[in-house]
Amino acid sequence: MDEEFEKLWRVLMAQLEKDFDGDLDIQGILFLIGVQELGKGKQSFSKDQKIELLHVAICTILAPFGYYKLLHSDQDGWPHFETLKPLPHLKSGEQLKLMKQGILDYFGEIY
Repeated sequence: MDEEFEKLWRVLMAQLEKDFDGDLDIQGILFLIGVQELGKGKQSFSKDQKIELLHVAICTILAPFGYYKLLHSDQDGWPHFETLKPLPHLKSGEQLKLMKQGILDYFGEIY
């Protein structure tokens, strides 16, 4: 990963850790994105709902790359996505970079 990309990632991580008062990993950031996209604020979630929130986040951050499209939100407010194309077979480091890029793009609209 190039130096500028990593610098942007470190800046975002520092801001998120400041805003959310603690260390965050990719999964924690995805959880935050999922909660944000659900739009119901802080609440308790079941284990299955937490998994769904991660799914919502992944679909949300990969939608701009053309992998998913938001279809609608159901009566409970949960977003539902359509798969537009399969995810490519990437090595671990490439998967991580794609996720980080999606997260940077997502928060680039907020910060």
